[in-house]
Amino acid sequence: MGNIGWAQLLIVLVIVLLLFGTKKLRSLGGDLGSAVKGFKKAISDKDADFEEDASKDVSKEASKKVEDKTEQSTTQQTETIKQSQKSE
Repeated sequence: MGNIGWAQLLIVLVIVLLLFGTKKLRSLGGDLGSAVKGFKKAISDKDADFEEDASKDVSKEASKKVEDKTEQSTTQQTETIKQSQKSE
């Protein structure tokens, strides 16, 4: 009961063609194609922005770690110099 055969589908398509005409259907098809193309472009742009933001976050984290390590090293060297000066 719920299956649509080729014959029923063909009848529906002929009725739609008679109701709307070829020009209107061609226009609707073009509009639908443009909408799909715009949607795909928006999705790909959003993905590119997301990947760019993610790579920036990773770069910021890496530079923060390097800065922390450098600061720790500098602090340790300063403490070592102060201790050696006190012991002399």
